Amino acid sequence: MSKLPIIIDCDPGQDDALMLFLALNAPELDVRGVVACGGNVPLARTELNCRILVEMAGRTDVPVFAGCEGPMVEPLFTAEYVHGETGIDGIDFFEPTIEKQAQHGVDFIIETLRAAEDNEITLVPTGPLTNIAMALVKAPDIAAKIKQIVLMGGASFEGGNVTPSAEFNIYVDPHAADVVMRCGRPIVMFGLDVTHQVMTDDKVVADMRALDNRVAHASAGMLEFFGQYDAAKYSADGGPLHDPCTIAWLLEPEIFELKACHVAIETRSELTRGHTAVDFWGVTGNTPNAMWAYKADRTRFFALLTERLAQY
Repeated sequence: MSKLPIIIDCDPGQDDALMLFLALNAPELDVRGVVACGGNVPLARTELNCRILVEMAGRTDVPVFAGCEGPMVEPLFTAEYVHGETGIDGIDFFEPTIEKQAQHGVDFIIETLRAAEDNEITLVPTGPLTNIAMALVKAPDIAAKIKQIVLMGGASFEGGNVTPSAEFNIYVDPHAADVVMRCGRPIVMFGLDVTHQVMTDDKVVADMRALDNRVAHASAGMLEFFGQYDAAKYSADGGPLHDPCTIAWLLEPEIFELKACHVAIETRSELTRGHTAVDFWGVTGNTPNAMWAYKADRTRFFALLTERLAQY
């Protein structure tokens, strides 16, 4: 079976952790590297979290890189109020043996893409898009090597989760998101419209805890912590698993329904900074630049997640 080569760019975050666990034991995927960015928590913590999670998944062969500390223009805004001081509160911490690569994460992305064939590498960013945008700005020639960008970010009908109109990842670095949306490569977006359809609950956590392996138990612990904030916010039983939607789509695209839309990013307004203007009904006449996910099969999503965690 031919494996899909991917680069993961993330800011763990408990939902990033579940995304990594889903990706790192998928026989369908060839994970070329994991790049950290500042986002849910500062870079020093996200790159450490990446190394912890990659090692926990038993993939010490996968290199981990530190990318950009903060956004292209704005100061970094973090979300310890959701994820805890570490970003992945809910697990038993340890000092990983995996060392951070000396090379900057942006340079790793550029080098890997330049060595690839055209339309070969899939990028999977699940945090602010700073590293991806900086790579595209620094080396515009790499765009042709990108097969697709499968990202978590944005909101439309659902509204925002950090302001009334903005989702966190886009809000943190709207200028980077604008660069990515204009890059001319195929983009698949998983925003709050669909991630809020895959909310955890007590049964999901119990099913994970019942699996007899360290990764599943860590996942259950993280989701117990992560779900507290959103359960209170949305009057729900748990929290939305935003980031794993990207990998779930790569593994089982039938879980989701998508529509070709034009998506533009608001970068200047104080009121709506980071808003994703998703032209769902085609009212602007602009050519679609993304596939926008708008529906998820929750049962199939959690069946896939539990099945893959059971394989650790």
